[in-house]
Amino acid sequence: MANHVSAEKRNRQRIKRTVRNRGIQSAVRTYVKHVREALGQKDGKAAEKALLIATEQLDKAASKGVVHPKAASRTISRLSSQVHALKG
Repeated sequence: MANHVSAEKRNRQRIKRTVRNRGIQSAVRTYVKHVREALGQKDGKAAEKALLIATEQLDKAASKGVVHPKAASRTISRLSSQVHALKG
């Protein structure tokens, strides 16, 4: 348990930040899952639309520090190459 006012405040901030980050992380995983489902169904148009949304969300999460920037970039790159291969 925190014994100082500043430590108590840091704990409150940590809790708020954790809840916010968990929500963003969950949403990102959902959008990536939508892309993968469209790829599994061989639906190029749906995969492309889902990829645009997933890319936007991954970039936003990376800019906020929820996801590591290189991890977001790697995920976007792999999904993009899969969608491109499906279309081509």
